[in-house]
Amino acid sequence: MTPNSQNLPHPASFRDPSGSIFLHDGILYRRVNSCYRENYDFLMGSGLYRSLNNAGLLIPHEEVPLETANDRTSYKIIKPELIPFISYPYEWCFSQLKDAALVTLTIQKQALKYGMTLKDSSAYNIQFSQGKPILIDTLSFEKLPEGRPWIAYRQFCQHFLAPLALASYRDMRLQQLLRVYIDGIPLDLAGALLPQRTRFKPALLSHIHLHAKSQRYFSDKVVNTGRISTNRFALYGLIDSLEGAIRSLKGKPACEAWATYYKDTNYSPNAFNFKKETVSAFLDRIQPSCLWDMGANTGVFSRLAADKKIRVIAFDADCAAVEKNYRSVVANQETQILPLILDLTNPSAGIGWENQERMTIFERGPADAVLALALIHHLTFNNNLSFKHSANFFSRVATNLIIEFIPKNDSQVQRMLAGKTDIFPDYTKERFEAAFLEYFTLQDSSVIRDSQRILYRMRKK
Repeated sequence: MTPNSQNLPHPASFRDPSGSIFLHDGILYRRVNSCYRENYDFLMGSGLYRSLNNAGLLIPHEEVPLETANDRTSYKIIKPELIPFISYPYEWCFSQLKDAALVTLTIQKQALKYGMTLKDSSAYNIQFSQGKPILIDTLSFEKLPEGRPWIAYRQFCQHFLAPLALASYRDMRLQQLLRVYIDGIPLDLAGALLPQRTRFKPALLSHIHLHAKSQRYFSDKVVNTGRISTNRFALYGLIDSLEGAIRSLKGKPACEAWATYYKDTNYSPNAFNFKKETVSAFLDRIQPSCLWDMGANTGVFSRLAADKKIRVIAFDADCAAVEKNYRSVVANQETQILPLILDLTNPSAGIGWENQERMTIFERGPADAVLALALIHHLTFNNNLSFKHSANFFSRVATNLIIEFIPKNDSQVQRMLAGKTDIFPDYTKERFEAAFLEYFTLQDSSVIRDSQRILYRMRKK
């Protein structure tokens, strides 16, 4: 492979002078710049890369041939193992962010044993693969400068500790502040939002409140960092303190209305089993390798697909439902399922520099198949979205679509409309089909037993 002018850095990869990722002939590579040569060689030769790789903590890579005639800044080109789906911290539930934080600290402790350290601790450097968090930035390491404090300490507190503390002591939905603050929640803001009692928690007092005060004090002063020193024992102490603080935090959902959804449905056992059998048959006909379960709740139908060796991204807007789903993934080692928080009416946007550092949900699709079960009535009645709006959205994310239509006389719909003026005269089976068949061709349909609900299998035109 010869790098050329087409191999420009990915929009999310411009910040690190050590290297960048780029696409060549549709394949993802990482350029290791010459300025990172010493650190890269130490990483590979010290045994740290092998140790982390064997533990499943660092993404594996292979070095590929490089012709440097037109690329004097490159030292190596490496080809990392691909992560099937890129997700972001503001799409993770509390326990996912907590696990990502603990993995980061575990990696830092391991790096110290080999005479290296993480020079950054961005949550975006962590992805989920096979149900577990893993570091994807091979160039995050540098040789440990003796006597220097952990340079990534502030970033760790902003990306991990601050949002987790807010989720634990206030509300899990405050993790969504990571959408606004791409480099983590400012510590002064976190300190202001946290309850006063957190000042009596030694770790939170030190790592958030006093840390924020220190940042304010030194913000307009020249600091001679050469005079600030610490030893390796103190670094281990810092990491242990952060680890203890993270482990002590527990998620605090605002409510668990949707996390208990399946305990409060109007399906008879016969109807629910028929629905599962029909969805299973539709999946067998589609045979997707990747499925997006939109409105997955706690993942009942996600697991039906995963049992067929289909890789599932299980989206839901409710953080408590996603939390419950993820805990089940971890407990049962369900490596095929990735639960994520996503509000279909306000999906993940392109953010960061030029709105290109983080991808939209559309840029990460389309999926081979999308499940949209017991969802269309919520989009219509709670968000005033027409069938045409919904059909257009699903045509952008789905090659194949399995969707459920719930008629207006259904008891769940009647409950939703209670106390509201019915301004939805177009909510009919005929209008639904007409809108979706503008974008899709109908492959199958089946009325769910003991109900008037209908399951459709469609393929994008």
